[in-house]
Amino acid sequence: MSGPNGDPDMSIDEGIINDEDDFGDEEEYEAINSMLDQINSYLDDLEERNDSLNGKLHELMESNRQARQEFRAQLLSPTTEEEKCPTDGDSSSASTPSKEDLKEDSGDGN
Repeated sequence: MSGPNGDPDMSIDEGIINDEDDFGDEEEYEAINSMLDQINSYLDDLEERNDSLNGKLHELMESNRQARQEFRAQLLSPTTEEEKCPTDGDSSSASTPSKEDLKEDSGDGN
């Protein structure tokens, strides 16, 4: 009689694998189970980080949207010439006295 694949020298029962002890003992199952638990833990951590980054991205996008709206509002609002340019030169020079002003205040005319 021929085997399962048509081999003349092989019987049907010789090609069947018995599931009883072919995969080792309990220690192998425990090691595999431990590795799967560790992988699951890593995947949970990765999912948590992904969720955190996703939340931060949404916050950044919302902040960016608000900044664009404010910038657009500033561009569209009418402004007067006084708001655009300070009168009589730079405003920072008005707050700090020059060397000439200090000489006049001390009474030195030189």
